[in-house]
Amino acid sequence: MAGPSGEKVGHYESVKAEEVPKDMASGGVRVRWLIKGEDGARAFAMRLFELDPGAEIKEHSHPWEHEIFVLEGEGTVGIGGSEYAVRKDYFIFIPPNVPHRYKNTGSKVLKFLCMIPLKPTA
Repeated sequence: MAGPSGEKVGHYESVKAEEVPKDMASGGVRVRWLIKGEDGARAFAMRLFELDPGAEIKEHSHPWEHEIFVLEGEGTVGIGGSEYAVRKDYFIFIPPNVPHRYKNTGSKVLKFLCMIPLKPTA
């Protein structure tokens, strides 16, 4: 819900979950754009990813960094040549231009917040 000063407050389930395209992920991966430029944000977007058990986001890279916080579930994140086991309450920083991937290795949905800059820098 947008407020009089341009703020946005709401429950994450009120934001549509969009299936991540098959060229980027296996089936069972959704993203909710909780805060984006159209909401008045100037610096960062906040996204919520949901990966079903066994689902994965394929390796890719971008010229911008990622700040991630795991809300629920467990999985692995590959960053460069390293792989890390993560679960609820873990945080992750991925530098720009570093290949990365995610996989749900648990029996429940893996949910994590991912913040990225709105105007990426090279």
